[in-house]
Amino acid sequence: MSRFLITCGGTGGHLSPGISLAEGLQARGHETVLLISRKQVDSRLAAKYPHLRFERMPGSGLTWRPAGLARFVVSQTHAVVFCLRLMRRFRPASVVGFGGFTSAPVMMAAGLLGIPSALHESNRVPGRAVRTLGRFANRVYLPPGIALPGLGSAVARHVGLPVRREIVRLPAATARAALGFDPAAPLLVLLGGSQGASALNAWARGAAPVLAADGVQLCVVTGLGKGAEETISHPGPGGRPVAARFLAFSDRMAELMSAADLVVSRAGAGTLAELVRCETPAVLVPYPQAADDHQRANAEYFAREGGGAVVPQSELDRLLPETLALLRNEAALRVHRENLRRLDRANSLELMLADLEHLARRPRSGRGEGALVVA
Repeated sequence: MSRFLITCGGTGGHLSPGISLAEGLQARGHETVLLISRKQVDSRLAAKYPHLRFERMPGSGLTWRPAGLARFVVSQTHAVVFCLRLMRRFRPASVVGFGGFTSAPVMMAAGLLGIPSALHESNRVPGRAVRTLGRFANRVYLPPGIALPGLGSAVARHVGLPVRREIVRLPAATARAALGFDPAAPLLVLLGGSQGASALNAWARGAAPVLAADGVQLCVVTGLGKGAEETISHPGPGGRPVAARFLAFSDRMAELMSAADLVVSRAGAGTLAELVRCETPAVLVPYPQAADDHQRANAEYFAREGGGAVVPQSELDRLLPETLALLRNEAALRVHRENLRRLDRANSLELMLADLEHLARRPRSGRGEGALVVA
């Protein structure tokens, strides 16, 4: 048995693959600790996994405003001290970073203690944490087809994002009934990412009556703190009421995605990996302020592989007609689902676990093939 420290907090897109990895390692007899942030979204999702050990670490995201920058430096210093103390107690064989502001303190502490480290990048444009820290890691996992300058074959590996084991495709009617929707009526699901998307939430409220008139049910995950939870009925065909439900948070992604005929969503890598696993077509609206415009790159790759369409936020007037056109075209939806099934052939988690156990059997010899690493 080996011990692994996994840092994956800050957003659901970081935490979900960390949970997947921890469950995979534990199933093989290893011990894990997951480091998460003190954000509410982390606490809500972690509460669903009482069999895993979570530690909440200090730290905040980077901002260039003077007061925010000073706060960031102080919080990151506290986080490094916290990680050093935890590593001395837990004595991990390796540490893992899934990007975001929780990764840097862990990588720094691991370097100071001589503990092998690894990073996983899920986006089509590598983020600041991976670009900066990748040169110090023993392994960096990158999406297929993506390269990072300066990383050779001894360090870089190409795999997708590990998906939690409960994210599986369910029969659509069964999933709709479980969520309280009419099993026989089509359903559009809107996801704004773990932080929510105010622009998409506003669009959904305006589109709900038009969707209902077409007989389409609506479920919107608004994000914590972005509106009250409620169910509104609008008249549908023949005057029959059609539900539009607004939820602040949901940890039932497999049911939501399986229930949906179509999803409207931001383009975070975690959401896209789960859409692929559930074979759910999507119209993606990338967050325009995402770092390095990485959501646009994610969305374009998803669409290019045949998973759905992309509508820029600057062209939201296109979103309703494109959504309705797809919902009315079962043949197009079927082709999208087949394309997504093809994309899901490789099991990223199993590839990563096998690589981890291969590396764990080799002596530590510095950066590259001989070091014990995991991502």
